[in-house]
Amino acid sequence: MDLRAFYQKLRKIEREITDAHVVVVSHETPDGGRPGQLAEVSRTIAARLILEGRARLATIEESAEFRAAAQQGVQEARQREMAGKVQVNVISEADLRAFKSSVRAEKR
Repeated sequence: MDLRAFYQKLRKIEREITDAHVVVVSHETPDGGRPGQLAEVSRTIAARLILEGRARLATIEESAEFRAAAQQGVQEARQREMAGKVQVNVISEADLRAFKSSVRAEKR
């Protein structure tokens, strides 16, 4: 393998990719790579995957769908995290009586 040609092709592909992070779609590979898997990667990694024949750039629709699903996953994870944060305050009986009496005094 001619390394000079490899890296020239790699830099050419990298220049053609305009975004800093792009979505790629994997191809089936002999070493067990599964086809159709989407991933967001940097421009450099995308260029290498494309040059090695392991992936292709995703279409605009595929990218939008992937990013929307990722955003939905982030929102769901945040909601689960917030649901897990239950605050419980334990107060003594004397504090409870004091609180009740102060509430009654305010109502008057």
